[in-house]
Amino acid sequence: MAEAPAIAPPLRPSGPRPGLSSVLQRLEGPLAGRLRSGRELAAAAVHDEPRSAPWSTALPGLTRLLPRGLPRGELIELTAGRSSGRFACTLMLLAAATSAGENAALIDLGDGLDPQSAAHMGIVWPRLLWARPRAVREALAATEAALTGGLPLVVLDLGLPPLPGGRGAEAMWLRLARSARQHDALLVVASPYRVAGPAASTVLELTRGRPLWSDTGGTGAAPRLLKGADGRLTLTKGHRLLAPQMQALRLALQA
Repeated sequence: MAEAPAIAPPLRPSGPRPGLSSVLQRLEGPLAGRLRSGRELAAAAVHDEPRSAPWSTALPGLTRLLPRGLPRGELIELTAGRSSGRFACTLMLLAAATSAGENAALIDLGDGLDPQSAAHMGIVWPRLLWARPRAVREALAATEAALTGGLPLVVLDLGLPPLPGGRGAEAMWLRLARSARQHDALLVVASPYRVAGPAASTVLELTRGRPLWSDTGGTGAAPRLLKGADGRLTLTKGHRLLAPQMQALRLALQA
């Protein structure tokens, strides 16, 4: 009976086992230098987390949805309908930024800014660039100029529908998002509905609630005055967002 051939034991390296980093360094070809370990990927994800502007938390209810505030270097979209408090939210953001010593720009396509009300809300006028374009294309060009000019906060308010001259601007939103990233600026687009598409990294939706009236305290003929409104702020798109998040808020009118 023939004997079975002997099977040689597997060869083992005589030296210490090379680490993953040394193996990656020895790779050749198009993937050389591009592969990273899981630990390196996790560290890069933390390092690449977008920075937030501290004054961006001025929006009511925002810290519940975005505890660190709005991320800089990105296009943020705030959508809301008529009489929802959308413009008041943008003024709060501008007031917080200019009061903190930052320069800002308001591209006011809807021509809704009242200088006296803005001053009451705390906007520092010497730090605010106010542009009043007549069409969407003019507004987009003014927004790009403000971003390339190095302003850390640029707010583009598109007013109420229908938007004048708003067709064919899809590519421009991507261009504005790239400009915001290149200049590390916070670009907020306030509109009656979604317009920026995939260019917006974060989308907030403001929904109008019931009005709040002042209590006259008696049964006289003195009329009640509107003092604010309840609403709901919904985060519909954001970094690592799995499902929309909602937060109730209350907007007060400035006296």
